[in-house]
Amino acid sequence: MSQDYNNPAFKKLLQKLQEESWQLELLISGFAIFGLFTAFPYLNIEVKAAQNDGKIYSWIVLSVVLVSCAILIFNLLLHVVLRGLWIGALGLRYVSGDIDYEALNYSPKFTNYLKKKVGSFDRYIARLENYCSIIFAISFLLIFYVLAFTFTIISIVLVSKLLLDNESINGSIGKWIGIPLIVFIVIGMFFTFIDFLTQGWLKKKKWLSRLYFPIYWVFSRITLAFLYRPLVYNFLDNKFGRRISLALVPIYVLILVGTSLRYNTSNYFNSDINSNSFIADNSNYEDLLSDDDFIEDIAISSKVITNNFMKVFLVFNDDFDDYIFAFNKGLKPEKELRGLDSDIVIVNDMSWNKRDSLRKAYIETLKEVFTIKIDSIEFDNDYVFGQSKKQQTGFETYLGLKNFNEGKHILSVLRKRIRKQDTQRFVYAKIPFWYFPD
Repeated sequence: MSQDYNNPAFKKLLQKLQEESWQLELLISGFAIFGLFTAFPYLNIEVKAAQNDGKIYSWIVLSVVLVSCAILIFNLLLHVVLRGLWIGALGLRYVSGDIDYEALNYSPKFTNYLKKKVGSFDRYIARLENYCSIIFAISFLLIFYVLAFTFTIISIVLVSKLLLDNESINGSIGKWIGIPLIVFIVIGMFFTFIDFLTQGWLKKKKWLSRLYFPIYWVFSRITLAFLYRPLVYNFLDNKFGRRISLALVPIYVLILVGTSLRYNTSNYFNSDINSNSFIADNSNYEDLLSDDDFIEDIAISSKVITNNFMKVFLVFNDDFDDYIFAFNKGLKPEKELRGLDSDIVIVNDMSWNKRDSLRKAYIETLKEVFTIKIDSIEFDNDYVFGQSKKQQTGFETYLGLKNFNEGKHILSVLRKRIRKQDTQRFVYAKIPFWYFPD
C-alpha cells in the first residue's frame, strides 16, 4: 500500500480528483463557514470569561481556537467569493467565448495595451482557479502556523515553570539548565521566523544551513512541522503560491489594524474607562452586563438601588491566595495546588474538618485584607464564596442602606498590601451608585 502513489492508476485518479475538487471545496467551505459563524460568538464569550476569571490555560487554548476561527472565516469567505466569480466566468465563456478585442473597435493604443495586460479570457479563468485552490489549501495551513507559534510560547512557559520557578528543584541547577534552554528557544524562534519570512533563505547558504539545521530539527518537533511540512514545501516551490502567501500577511495586518480603529468623541472620556467617583462602567453593575460581558473585578447589583440593602461581589482569581498568604502565612500549603487539575487523580488528601477550618480562616483574613466603605462609613463584612449571575466564582456580601440618604453615593473597596515591609491600603475599586428606596 505504501507504493500505491507510484501506480499510474493512482496518479490518474489524483488527476481526476484535482479537476473535480472545486465541488468538494465549495461544499466544505459552505459547511465550515456556517459552523464557524455559529461558534464564533460563543467562543468570544468563553475567551472573555476565562480572561476575567484568571483561567490562564483555558484562555490560551480558547484564544488560539478563536484566532483560528477568524482566519478560517476570512479565507473561506474569500475562497467562496472567488470560486463564485470563477463559476460565473465559466458560464460567460460558454455564452461569449474568448475576448474579441477587434470587435470592441478601440484605438490601436488601447487594443495593444489590453491584449498585453488583460490577455486571454481563458488565462483569467485559469488564474482564478489557481487563486481559489491555493487560498483554500493555505486556510488550513495557517491554522498550523498559529499552533506552531502557540506551542513555542508554551515551551518557554513550561521551561520557566518546571526549572526556574519550581521549588522542588535546586535553584542553581534549575537556572543552569533553564536559562540556556530559554535562550536557545528564543534565538531558535527568531531564526525560524526569519527563515519563514525569507522562504528558506537560511537553508540556501551552506555555512548558515549547518548552524541552522539543529534549530530546524528541534523546532520541527516543537511546532509539529512534520504534520504539514509537505504542504509548506509544495507552496514554496511554486512562484504563484509564494506570492499569495506573502500577500495574505499584510492583508491580515490591515484587518487587525482596521478592527482596532475607533472614533473618539472626546479628549477626556471614552468607552474604555474604569469606574470612579465620576465614571460608571457597566462591568461594575450586574444588571447592566450584556451577554458577552463579565465582571472584571468588583460589581454591585445595580446602578440604582431601590432596596434597603446592596450586594457586593468580588471576582475570585489566582491572585487572591497571594493576597491572603501575605497576611496569614499559616494558610499557605506546603504543596501548591493552583493550576491544572483533574477529577480522576485526587491530589488533596486533607480531611473535611481541617479544610473547613482553613476556609473559615481564609474568609476571616479576607475581611482583614479587603475593606468596604460607602462614602466615609466603613462596613464590617461577612463574605461567602459563591457565583454571580454569569457563573463567575467569587466572594459576595450584602450591605445595609437604611441609614443612608437618598441620592448619589460612592462604594469604595480598599485592599491591604505590604510594600517594603510597610502595610498600606490602596483603592482597589470605586463604584458610584444612587440610592432611592421604594
